[in-house]
Amino acid sequence: MTTTQRLAGYPPAPAGTNPPLGFEGYRSTGLRAPSQAPVVLPHRLTEVTGPLLPGPIGPNDHDLTTQHEGEAQGQRIVVFGRVLDSGGRAVPDTLVEVWQANAAGRYRHARDNWPAPLDPNFSGGGRVLTDAHGNYSFTTIKPGAYPWGNHHNAWRPAHIHFSLFGHAFPQRLVTQMYFPDDPLFAQDPIFNSVSEDARRRMVSTFDLDATRPEWALAFRFDIVLRGREQSVFEEPHA
Repeated sequence: MTTTQRLAGYPPAPAGTNPPLGFEGYRSTGLRAPSQAPVVLPHRLTEVTGPLLPGPIGPNDHDLTTQHEGEAQGQRIVVFGRVLDSGGRAVPDTLVEVWQANAAGRYRHARDNWPAPLDPNFSGGGRVLTDAHGNYSFTTIKPGAYPWGNHHNAWRPAHIHFSLFGHAFPQRLVTQMYFPDDPLFAQDPIFNSVSEDARRRMVSTFDLDATRPEWALAFRFDIVLRGREQSVFEEPHA
């Protein structure tokens, strides 16, 4: 899942799969993209023996709608899929974490102060381990769009952030999942910072068969760690 794991024999991801560190349309990358070549530092014991999780995964960590006393507001959805390697093989025992805005498009975060309501029964974070077949599943609320000030009348499409951990801190991958047919795709520079084919792999698929009748819609989102069908990750890959 990191540079040290990109072994010979694995087909590389197509050009344009991962976003550049600096992208003209994404205004804040101009402030934080490096202007010089990065310096590669050797991994020390701390990096290769972590992460140390803050306690065991709780019984409701996979269900973001039942983490509080009351009922979370919004459209209930199931987000599920598999974590796979380049050969389509399952990747078991991988920590999958998600974080997202609530149904009104607001994060439970001190710096998110746009005037959309906070939901006292929705924190927006969850985690789960993949099973022996690489499967994961979350129950959550479909997030809302929100303004973000990148350009005139800029709105982020509805999305869920994903983080995958391997067996150490350097083995972390971060991506975003979007929903089909979002009208905000065309004007979002984050979504459009990668190739058209890569964008397809960031959009989930509505799955009627996986819905919970009269309870929750369902969206499939498989994550491929490397290869020609590799998912889009925020870490640039050589």
